[in-house]
Amino acid sequence: MDGITAAWVEQEVGVPGFPEDLRAVLKDGSFRPLPVRERLIPKPGGSGKLRKLGIPRIADRVVQAALKLVLEPIFEADVEPCSYGFRPMRRAQDAIAEIHFYGTRGYEWVLDADIEAAFDNCSHSAVMDRVRTRVKDKRVLALVKAFLKAGVLTELGEHRDTLTGTPQGGIVSPLIFNIALSVLDEHLMAPWKPGGAMSTEGRRAARRHKGLPNWRFARYADDFAVLIDGTRQDTEALREQIADVLATLGLRLPESKTRVTHLSEGFPFLGFRIQRRRKRGTDKWYVYTFIDDRPIRSVKAKIRALTRRTSQLDLGYVLTRLNQVMHGWAHYFRHAVAKNVFAMLDNFAWWRVIRMLRQRHRWEMEGRPPPVHRPHRAVAADHGGRDRDAADRGDPGHPVPLPRHQDPQSLDPDSSNLTAGTAESPLR
Repeated sequence: MDGITAAWVEQEVGVPGFPEDLRAVLKDGSFRPLPVRERLIPKPGGSGKLRKLGIPRIADRVVQAALKLVLEPIFEADVEPCSYGFRPMRRAQDAIAEIHFYGTRGYEWVLDADIEAAFDNCSHSAVMDRVRTRVKDKRVLALVKAFLKAGVLTELGEHRDTLTGTPQGGIVSPLIFNIALSVLDEHLMAPWKPGGAMSTEGRRAARRHKGLPNWRFARYADDFAVLIDGTRQDTEALREQIADVLATLGLRLPESKTRVTHLSEGFPFLGFRIQRRRKRGTDKWYVYTFIDDRPIRSVKAKIRALTRRTSQLDLGYVLTRLNQVMHGWAHYFRHAVAKNVFAMLDNFAWWRVIRMLRQRHRWEMEGRPPPVHRPHRAVAADHGGRDRDAADRGDPGHPVPLPRHQDPQSLDPDSSNLTAGTAESPLR
């Protein structure tokens, strides 16, 4: 890496001058991207696995942003509506709504899959072939290929060539990946085109009358779900078709992350759990969207990290971060059936803060024994069999043992202990 930071550019070069220098380098064709700096971060959910991120230098990020502004409008005109990841005016909740819509209309078999190391194994030749179908400018094509072949600088300082894939962390990487995966989108959505076998409701009903399946596809980056109106055998056959299409891109479906299930069993997708259930007290069945267990464990781990009992973080900072984490998490899952989960997290966070403050300020809770021994309490006699009454009478033959550690507050008869009932909760 060149060691240039955003602060250095602002102070030494100037914000207006830096893009002008890049523009001149791009026009004369001498621009060459440097290898991205690799960083390993833990994957969410507590699985213990690591995700590779590639962080480009400042100049490369600026050029990638400009390249995205040029390429995105071109390919957005052709991208299928089943793709929801890293696209303008699209979000994960739209994919969940799509699955919910067709799940209530007879599409009950589900193929849930996650492409293995999709960003790392995507074929460069397949990507460039897709880009060439819409872009003819050789300078733009050379720039896309240069970013794909830029290489990686590992955490150990070693240089590694990138023969396949596009590193996660770059500005243009999600767009390039979506361009490559558009092959799969077009294959599965071709019957839904005007004149296709599934283009109208009548044609879809005719297929079902003949015993042929219908399907609907929703993809978010490398995670996708296919809903099938058919049988389990139809779903497994469609899985083989998808595997053949992905093989042309150098990608594969791992057995551990690919499964065929029925909607009544439920399946996780984008942090949600979608399942068909009978409504309580009735005989009617509906498709419900719940919160999966993994994001609940993840947000609870973040709350625990902020509210450790021995934490010395400022209380204002802790409460601010808690509000940010919980507000963003609840905003993402606000459309799910989450009343009980939200109440549980509210109670969990409140007690975590209370326990942290009890440890920090040595509060005592009403109805619970104090954490330390109080010297004014009656102490039992020694183990020689003498009773407590003899010890309380002050008989010199029955000495009362003194505690090793005394509570200085309890020595003052006028002092009063602070209880949780007398302090207002910072979360209420």
